[in-house]
Amino acid sequence: MIRSELIQKLADENPHLFQRDVERIVNTFFEEIIEAMARGERVELRGFGAFSVKNRDARLGRNPRTGEAVEVDEKAVPFFKTGKLLRDRLNGNEG
Repeated sequence: MIRSELIQKLADENPHLFQRDVERIVNTFFEEIIEAMARGERVELRGFGAFSVKNRDARLGRNPRTGEAVEVDEKAVPFFKTGKLLRDRLNGNEG
């Protein structure tokens, strides 16, 4: 499902809301998650999962084409850990 499909589904299920308002809500929701993660905060949605940021240390890597050693800078990467309810539903347990 892509963002526009999510917006359409929510708008269809909530006919009392204008689609532009649903779009604003969804965009604000994602922006808040992104901003919190950019500040290094953890975002937990109970039953769904938790978004966090993990830091990868600088390291010496290899260029796969030439085999030459290259320095890879340290970087922050997003990480998602599923919640128990989501994991159970994916595995066929209605939990």
